[in-house]
Amino acid sequence: MQNISSYQDAFIDYLNAFITHKEPSNLYEPINYILQLGGKRLRPVLTLMTAEIFDCNYKVALDAALSIEVFHNFSLVHDDIMDDAPLRRGQTTVHEKWDINTGILSGDAMLIKAYQLFENYEPKQFQALAKLFSKTALEVCEGQQYDVDFETRDDVTIDEYLKMIEYKTAVLVGAAMKMGAIVANASLDCQDSIYNFGKYLGIAFQLQDDYLDAFGDPKTFGKQVGGDIIENKKTYLYLKALEFSSQDDALQLEHLYGVNPSDPSEKIETVKQLFVSSGSAEATKTEIENYTKKAFSVLDSLKISEANKTALKTFGNDLMNRNT
Repeated sequence: MQNISSYQDAFIDYLNAFITHKEPSNLYEPINYILQLGGKRLRPVLTLMTAEIFDCNYKVALDAALSIEVFHNFSLVHDDIMDDAPLRRGQTTVHEKWDINTGILSGDAMLIKAYQLFENYEPKQFQALAKLFSKTALEVCEGQQYDVDFETRDDVTIDEYLKMIEYKTAVLVGAAMKMGAIVANASLDCQDSIYNFGKYLGIAFQLQDDYLDAFGDPKTFGKQVGGDIIENKKTYLYLKALEFSSQDDALQLEHLYGVNPSDPSEKIETVKQLFVSSGSAEATKTEIENYTKKAFSVLDSLKISEANKTALKTFGNDLMNRNT
C-alpha cells in the first residue's frame, strides 16, 4: 500500500485528464471549475487505497474513484444552492459565479458523468458499482432532506441526528471503500465489512467536523469557526448540551439558537461555554472515539494482511486527530 500523497497525486493527474473544454461552455465550465477547487480528495483516495488493500493495482480503480469525486462535487453544487452559500473552499460558489439555473443544470450533468464512468468496467463490476451508487445517491438525498427538516424542528433526537449524518456523509465514505473492493473482486463479505469500516469512520469524521466547527483553530480549520452556531444548526454538540444542561441553561441555549445578531461573536462564545460546562464537548469527543473504535473492530474479521489493517488504523487515527 502506498502513502496517501501518492494516491492523491495519481488521482489529481487522472482528474485533470478527465477535465475537458466542450460546448456549451456554460454547462462544462462550471463542472471544471468545481472539480478544480481542490479539497482533501478523501473519498477517491479511499477507493484507490481499498483496491490495493485487496491486492489490486490502484490504477484499475481510478474510474470508480473519479465517479465518487464527481458525485460528491455534484452534491456540493446543489447543497450550495439550497444553502445560498457564497463560498466553497474559499472561492465563489458555482451558482454565485454563474447563476442558479446553470448550477442546477451543471450539477445534473455531473451526476450523469459520474454514472458514465462505470461503463469502463466489465458487466459484473458495472452492475455492482451502479447498484451501490444508486443506493448511496438516494441515501445522500435522504440525509440532505433530514438536514433541511431539522432546521424547522425543535424536537430532533440524538438518534435522528446520527441517522442524518450517516446518510448525508458517512454512506458515501463507505461506498468509496466498497467500490475499491468491488473493482478488486473482493468477496461479498469483505465488500460489506470494508463498507461498514468506512461508514463508521464517516460518522466519526462528521462528528469531528462538528466539534472542530466550534473548537477548531481558526488558522487551520479552513472554514469560519462557529459557523454552525451562527446558522443555528442542531449538531450533536447542541443536542447533547440540551440533554445535559439545567433547565435555565437549556432555555438560554434555545434562546441563543433563535436569534441572529449582526455581530455573532458574543453568541458563539456563550454557546461554546455552554457546550463545555454541560459536558457536551467532552461527550462529543467520546462519541468520536466510540465510532472510530467501532470502525476498527470491523477489521478483526476482514481477510487482509496485518500490515494493511495497521495502515487502515493509522489512517483512521490520523483522520480523527486532525485540526482541519
